[in-house]
Amino acid sequence: MKPLFVAAALAAATATTAFADGLVSYSTEDSFEDVIFGLENAILDQGLIIDATSHVGEMLERTRADVGSDVTIFTQADVYSFCSAKLSRKVMEADPMNIRFCPYDIFVAQQPDTGKTIIGYREFPDGPMKEVQALVDTIARAAIGMD
Repeated sequence: MKPLFVAAALAAATATTAFADGLVSYSTEDSFEDVIFGLENAILDQGLIIDATSHVGEMLERTRADVGSDVTIFTQADVYSFCSAKLSRKVMEADPMNIRFCPYDIFVAQQPDTGKTIIGYREFPDGPMKEVQALVDTIARAAIGMD
């Protein structure tokens, strides 16, 4: 148990936070695979189910030549979608048009020039959706050992 605690403390110590243009992201030295493993477990630990995984990096790489590009944007990039029935009902009872935010998404990506793994999500608007943001942030931070 002690090595796990030490590893989590080191991961938290090396993670950095960024907030820009409606984006919240955390950067870590952890491998893409480790962050994905952490994210899957953090979602499940909240009692939630992963609805879908979008392999955005694979799609961009697969279609790169087809769209006339020679740029590799990500070495790896996935988006995980999930929802909380209880929280979704609460925010949609407050405003039914909050449906536009469901499911909730967290991305994990690596860019070829950084060697770091980034985990993040879109910011949610003020009001009831900030409770959803708190959940999503808790999950993202837990995935990289910040919580």
